[in-house]
Amino acid sequence: MHGNSAPVTSNQSRPHEDLPEVVRLHLNSTWRRPVPQHTLRAFETVESRLCCLGHRPLILDSGCGTGESSRFLARTHPDHVVIGIDKSESRLRRARTSEYENLLIARADLFDFWRLISAAGWQVSEHYLLYPNPWPKKKDLRKRLHGHPVFKNLVSLSPFLEVRSNWKLYLQEFSLALHLLTGGRRAPVRVYLPDAPITPFERKYLNSGHTLYRLQYRANGPETVA
Repeated sequence: MHGNSAPVTSNQSRPHEDLPEVVRLHLNSTWRRPVPQHTLRAFETVESRLCCLGHRPLILDSGCGTGESSRFLARTHPDHVVIGIDKSESRLRRARTSEYENLLIARADLFDFWRLISAAGWQVSEHYLLYPNPWPKKKDLRKRLHGHPVFKNLVSLSPFLEVRSNWKLYLQEFSLALHLLTGGRRAPVRVYLPDAPITPFERKYLNSGHTLYRLQYRANGPETVA
C-alpha cells in the first residue's frame, strides 16, 4: 500500500476542556439504547460457537476491518480464542476466510456488542482497538470512544486494553478519560514502531511517514509498557 495518507488535522491542539465533565456525566448514567437485532444475533452466534472451543481465554479485536490483525492475534495466541468485530460487511468478507480455528468473526455494532459482553460476564483477557476513527473536529468529542456513554462498558471488559492511533492527542485524551473513570494513574502514550504492520491502516500510515502511538492500560498492574 502506497503512502498517500494525509496526517490528522484538527482545530483542537490540546485535550478537550469538556472531557472531564463528559466522562463524569457518563460515569453516573446508563446508556439504554435498544440493541439492534442483527447485533444480538451476531452475539448469540459467537456465544454458541465459543461453547465448542473450550474454556480458553478470550481476546477482542474491535474494529477489525479485513481481519488482518485478528489473524495475527489468532496465530500468535493459539491458546486463546480471538473474536474480531466490525460493522462493515464488505471489509469482513476477507476476514471470514481464515485458516485459524481459534478465530471468530462477528459483523456487529461495536458499542452494542460490548454491552452484551459486559452483561454476559465474559472474561476477556486482552482487548485491542487499532486505529479507531479519531473524529478530529473539536465539536465531535462525544463521538470519540472516550467521550461516548459506552466508554465505561469498554473499560470494564478486560484488565488489558491496547489502543493505537496516528493522532497523539486522541490517545492523550483517552488516557485522561481512563484516569477520570477509574481514579487511577493514566496509561502512558508512547511512540510505537511495529516490527511489521498488522492492519492496512497501520501499513498505510507507516508508508506515509506518520508517527504511530500506542496506549496500553493494565487495570491491575503498574503504569508500564511490556
